[in-house]
Amino acid sequence: MSLCYACIDLEDVSHAMSQDDKLIDLNTERAKRVHDLNEKRLNEVRQAFEQAMPLGKAKKKPKNKPKKR
Repeated sequence: MSLCYACIDLEDVSHAMSQDDKLIDLNTERAKRVHDLNEKRLNEVRQAFEQAMPLGKAKKKPKNKPKKR
C-alpha cells in the first residue's frame, strides 16, 4: 500500500494545517500546571516559616573605630 502524494487534495492539506493551530501541547500545559502547583506549595511553606519564626527588622551594626595596638 503506497501513498500517492499527487492524489492529496490541497483543500484537505490546508484544512489539516488550520486544525494544527488549535492543538494544545499537553507537555507544555502539564509543565505549567506542575510549576504552578510547586509555586503554591512553596508559598505555603514560606508563610508557615514566617509565622513560626518571624524575621525581625535587620539591626544595623554600629561602625566601630579600629582598635589601636
